[in-house]
Amino acid sequence: MSSISLRLPESLHRKARDLAKKENTSINQLVSSALAEKISAITTEEYIHSRAVRANKAKFRKALSKVKNSTPNELDQ
Repeated sequence: MSSISLRLPESLHRKARDLAKKENTSINQLVSSALAEKISAITTEEYIHSRAVRANKAKFRKALSKVKNSTPNELDQ
């Protein structure tokens, strides 16, 4: 495991400390979890974008044409 030195505004540090205490965890764990969530969000966005770039309307329409035309179930409307 590695470590980093991080400078935070006092207000942000205070909120992180309060939230960590409320969640019964350490500030280190709170920051690690927050960073992991942010990285996941960014990489997911990049993945979706890379898939969208490869999209092909003709192939989509061809696949969609194979779907039976039917009325959706009541709960799906």
